[in-house]
Amino acid sequence: MSSPHHGILLCLVLVSAWIAGGESARSAFACGRSEAAAMRFCRRDLPIKVRVRDLIGRLTEEEKIRLLVNNAAAVPRLGIGEYEWWSEALHGVSNTGPGVRFGGDFPGATSFPQVISAAASFNSSLWELVGRAVSDEGRAMYNSGQAGLTFWSPNVNIYRDPRWGRGQETPGEDPALAGKYAASYVSGLQQAIGGHSGHLRLKVAACCKHYTAYDLDNWRGVDRFHFNAKVSRQDLEDTFDVPFKACVVEGKVASVMCSYNQLNGVPTCADRNLLRNAIRGQWGLNGYIASDCDSLGIFFNSQHYTRTPEDAVAVALKAGLDLGCGPFLAQHTGSAIRQGKVRMSDVDNALANTLTVQMRLGMFDGDPASQPYGNLGPKDVCGPAHQALALEAARQGIVLLKNGRPALPLRPSRLRSVAVVGPNSDITVTMLGNYAGIPCGYITPLQGISRYVRTVHQAGCVDVACLGPNQPIDAAVSAATQADAAIIIVGLDQTIEAEARDRDGLLLPGRQRELVQKVIATAGSHRPVVLVLISGGSVDVSFAKDDPRVAAIIWAGYPGQSGGQAIADVLFGAHNPGGKLPMTWYPQEYAAKVPMTEMGMRADPARGYPGRSYRFYAGPAVYPFGHGLSYSKFSYAITLAPTELAVRLDGRRPAIAILNSTRRVKAVRVSHIRCDGLTIPIHVDVTNEGAWDGAHTLLVYSAPPVGSPSWVPLRQLVTFEKVHVSAGTTVHVETSVDVCKGLSFADSYGIRRLLIGDHNLLIGDLMHSISLRAE
Repeated sequence: MSSPHHGILLCLVLVSAWIAGGESARSAFACGRSEAAAMRFCRRDLPIKVRVRDLIGRLTEEEKIRLLVNNAAAVPRLGIGEYEWWSEALHGVSNTGPGVRFGGDFPGATSFPQVISAAASFNSSLWELVGRAVSDEGRAMYNSGQAGLTFWSPNVNIYRDPRWGRGQETPGEDPALAGKYAASYVSGLQQAIGGHSGHLRLKVAACCKHYTAYDLDNWRGVDRFHFNAKVSRQDLEDTFDVPFKACVVEGKVASVMCSYNQLNGVPTCADRNLLRNAIRGQWGLNGYIASDCDSLGIFFNSQHYTRTPEDAVAVALKAGLDLGCGPFLAQHTGSAIRQGKVRMSDVDNALANTLTVQMRLGMFDGDPASQPYGNLGPKDVCGPAHQALALEAARQGIVLLKNGRPALPLRPSRLRSVAVVGPNSDITVTMLGNYAGIPCGYITPLQGISRYVRTVHQAGCVDVACLGPNQPIDAAVSAATQADAAIIIVGLDQTIEAEARDRDGLLLPGRQRELVQKVIATAGSHRPVVLVLISGGSVDVSFAKDDPRVAAIIWAGYPGQSGGQAIADVLFGAHNPGGKLPMTWYPQEYAAKVPMTEMGMRADPARGYPGRSYRFYAGPAVYPFGHGLSYSKFSYAITLAPTELAVRLDGRRPAIAILNSTRRVKAVRVSHIRCDGLTIPIHVDVTNEGAWDGAHTLLVYSAPPVGSPSWVPLRQLVTFEKVHVSAGTTVHVETSVDVCKGLSFADSYGIRRLLIGDHNLLIGDLMHSISLRAE
């Protein structure tokens, strides 16, 4: 969404609409009045398509235009109240958008871990459960007039660069992981059930954003409002677009939001190939396409993409945009029609998509009490079950990066006291990350640790920036000398990484490293020292990783309202950590030589470009993608997996391309393969060889045939499963790999190809070879 510094007019429009409309107008369902209920668009027994057509036919031109924006105007003569489309639910119902208002019976909502932390769980069933809980709370607030039903979440952009301030909102760097997260969370939010003509009814409507290649906010003078992302067809196909396609095709999302940036010279909200052709045509979106806030104004006023505002309206609507966040369409569509640049059919087509979603939500079905979710209310927000889920999600997202000797878990019975130091040691709001609402409550790290053992607390820095000479570092060092162990809690917050705020480097801010090193020097020789990192982005803590006096390192992400309890539960052994990193932790040297503006994923040795993500980057890492330790040791045994598989062509007998003439590496277009049912079954026994029960993530990667072209990924994640394994037992896991989806790669033209030959499946230290042959 837009920064407060770049949307003053928009904010004034939204606020004035909020004040004028009030709670009652937003909470009213249309078709509740007896005179309106007789109209065809109110008849629940008719197909939604028929109802939408009838409603559009009753609207005047002016009424239609006022429905094209997020603060849609009321149509009193038809019994339709105004509606605010912009609500947010990234990791809990949030008041970031104007559609949500806390207060009265709803003082807050459950705040789950930030998305990057949720992704670290690698648990798709957990993501869906969180989505269901969030939709319960969103519906409950809507029934009382304090939220909308169209939530502009989740953010499924690829976390391309570790400095991106909004990377915390995303499921990480891997497209397969991001796609699975997107489909799971969307399914949980929407909970689609049967309806007329394939239009499944929705509990709430989700929105996948920001399409596409949006992953730079404000770095060294380059901002998202002017940035032209130069992306190859190859990277677009097998990286940036993957989670959005999964959102639409697998998650059946009700909306996609186009982004601020240009893609290869064209604003995404003006690109017909992206909107009408890909999202709606190829992927089959059954819903609406929205702009990010004031995007049309930005590509007219800031990017100067069109000559007049009417041209901007015309290019956006014809490209496939249905709803504009901000006043631009309301201000200029009328004159665009009068100038002949826009036809009423363009407006009607856009309204058909937005009104269809509202119909699927039941917003034209009368009183909400008579609807499937009409019984949801204050009792369903911040309830014990949802708060327990928030705690469990926080636990599952914590990653144990280092555990020497091992030092963890700490045993309270052996500790008289523990020093808890660091600028993130007694935080509340920081734990939430961005796009958070008002939580049900907070459990800070200090509070969580204090439930296990007596604590001595000193912050060590006045804030996370930790700049200047007057930092209370000596007081923190003194606290460490008084205790039997030291827990140092450092990291980042929204003053360092946030929307409109990218980082310039990857080191701990200010004097935080000095704080850590002085505490280590005092306590590390004879007292265990544990480093806890609270951040969305990765931090280069090589100095602590390589120092034997730092006994253990934990990354907690932004763990949500119960994060302090979750951290303590891991530190003291009430929970066995099982989280894995959803992104590569690069060294500072990487950021120093790779500009954020370089969009290429693949390495280019000729110009010294190292590439991005574990799929293409082979350089040194502080911690690699997928890294995460446990208090137990897990081993694998592959019990079933084929050694060869026939790939059947579609009958047109296409030529098999030779991609490497020296090694005769062959490839077939995926579009020429009979992909239905083409899977590789994999059965794995997972054994817990340790003394602790624990959840474990089975990660399955593929590596391409020897001699593959340089543009083929080094390896890529093809499937993952989360399993619970009791100490000393074995669990049998059955999974499968979709061959066309998981083993294919995009060539330089963006065409997906499957390499014929010997692929390797990598599971931990095991490697299983499978030969693909074309028939």
